[in-house]
Amino acid sequence: MEENKKLFEEFPPVSTQEWEAVIEKDLKGADYNKKLVWRTAEGFNVKPYYRAEDLANIPWKDVNPDEFPYVRGNKAEGNEWLIRQDITVKDVKEANKVALNAIGRGCNSIGFKLEMDKAYTAIEISNLLNGIDQKAVEINLYNNKYHLPLLEMLSKIPGIKGSLNYDPLTRYLRRGVWYVTENTDMELGYIMVKAEMPEFQTIGVNSHVFTNAGATIVQEMAFSLAVGAEYLDKLTDKGLTVDEIAPKMRFNLAVGQNYFMEMAKMRAYRMLWANILKANGAKEEHCKMHIHATNAEIGMSLYDAYVNMLRTTSGTMSAVLGGVDSFTVMPFDVPFELPTDFADRIARNQQLILKEESHFDKVADPAAGSYYIENLTLSLANAAQELFTKIQEEGGYLAAVRKGMIQGLIKESATKKFSNVATRRETILGTNQFPNFTESLKFTPEAWVMEADNRRDEKADIDTIVTFRAAQQFEKLRFATDVYAQDHKRPVAWMFTYGNLAMRKARANFASNFFACAGFQVVDNPGFKTLDEGIAAAREVKPEILVICSSDEEYGEGNALKIYEELKNETIVVLAGNPEGTADILKEAGLKHFIHVKSNVLETLQDFQRQLGITK
Repeated sequence: MEENKKLFEEFPPVSTQEWEAVIEKDLKGADYNKKLVWRTAEGFNVKPYYRAEDLANIPWKDVNPDEFPYVRGNKAEGNEWLIRQDITVKDVKEANKVALNAIGRGCNSIGFKLEMDKAYTAIEISNLLNGIDQKAVEINLYNNKYHLPLLEMLSKIPGIKGSLNYDPLTRYLRRGVWYVTENTDMELGYIMVKAEMPEFQTIGVNSHVFTNAGATIVQEMAFSLAVGAEYLDKLTDKGLTVDEIAPKMRFNLAVGQNYFMEMAKMRAYRMLWANILKANGAKEEHCKMHIHATNAEIGMSLYDAYVNMLRTTSGTMSAVLGGVDSFTVMPFDVPFELPTDFADRIARNQQLILKEESHFDKVADPAAGSYYIENLTLSLANAAQELFTKIQEEGGYLAAVRKGMIQGLIKESATKKFSNVATRRETILGTNQFPNFTESLKFTPEAWVMEADNRRDEKADIDTIVTFRAAQQFEKLRFATDVYAQDHKRPVAWMFTYGNLAMRKARANFASNFFACAGFQVVDNPGFKTLDEGIAAAREVKPEILVICSSDEEYGEGNALKIYEELKNETIVVLAGNPEGTADILKEAGLKHFIHVKSNVLETLQDFQRQLGITK
């Protein structure tokens, strides 16, 4: 230890003020807040760096894992979580076969997605669970409306672990109707809680609905906590205690692509829920949040679908390091089909590798002490607590839903997300940025693949929300080109490159990625020595779209104008960039199309499709 002290004495400490002075100097007058401070979609600022002094205001810094408020996790040692595979049940015996195979290959939790309107018999449930050791493997049933009969069947299995996911409150927001009536649904909730199944959660809070409808992380947290608080209110009114209710609740979360933010989310969730439960009179040992998580479908794509594996791995790492109790990796092909055996195998192995090779299960709360993640956790908790309080001031979750408050916030956030994707402020790799130029679908997707999931009931008495994938708007665009190309020549976007080597290459790369997002064939060129050479080459190729690519300086002096005047009657001429001054001259001459970093990529490409007759 003494030697270590001497080692560090050789490096004099650097104060925050000294760091800031160097940064200000390097910025050369640029605005610090605009350049380096990140204003998150969640509504708070994130600094460019954090130091030990930033832990001073962290209230849980001396709290250990498995200690209230459980920000550091529900386990005193290690980070064990259950590896879950979800199986869509079409035939009970076939689903059982898939489950046994998954268990034999490393899963210790199974989720069965049942048919919604089917009243399963005891024999069918017995066949579904045949050969599964319910004491060793968690069993989760969801998506079926006959909760009480299922509960009665499952309650007869000694020592069963898992969940039933009864969640009429979130369903009400999705469908606009109750199973029966609000009061009757809560009476059934009372029965679900009273079932003597100690390791079985019967009340679900399906937070993933908010995430996949476009809510921000803070909104998702606040709305989910409000749902949980509403269950506490409704079920205590029925005669239950908070200590009876809390252990029977499970939060089913969705994890997006914001790696550190999602990690911090899990920690903040546990702390806030623990505080809510304690404020309602629960004993500290009953204040633990039970979290199952899966990957958010909102960020997954149809095109370049293997990229989904990267997305799900990142999200899984966030969730596991954040301390979830169980996790389902979303198979990469979920956006367009029932998962294949290959997709399920990859999904299982993603978790197995994190556990068996990366040892993510060995350390409790590995994020503890990180200046950045601890502060993210605090910022998320504060922002979510503030919104949660506003919902409670409205009268709670149901009152806020009936007033349209929650729906309005979600739709506002979803609209902003669509806009960010359309303008590439938010990247969906392989879809609105860096698409696979040669990819085209070899099949016609079913209608649901490219449409929002709207489950609104015809008798709905409130405004409802829909879930979606943000990539769908670009997928429709590209698929329209694929369909057109089956009977016509695929439209060509041809790069007219000349002048400055660095600028023409940069702009050609930008334009190539831009037009490939619509499924157009992209043809780049190494650079023409003269404008006349490029004009002659364009006339020989006869592309549907010609993109002028050079530097702003070389667009001037009449160069871009000459290209436009020569070819405007033979092709759609586009300029890569928006050069000050020169753009006005070109617009006055009749050039309408300029693509640059501020372009709305989606709307621009839709306009080109209409001009080419691909769409109307």
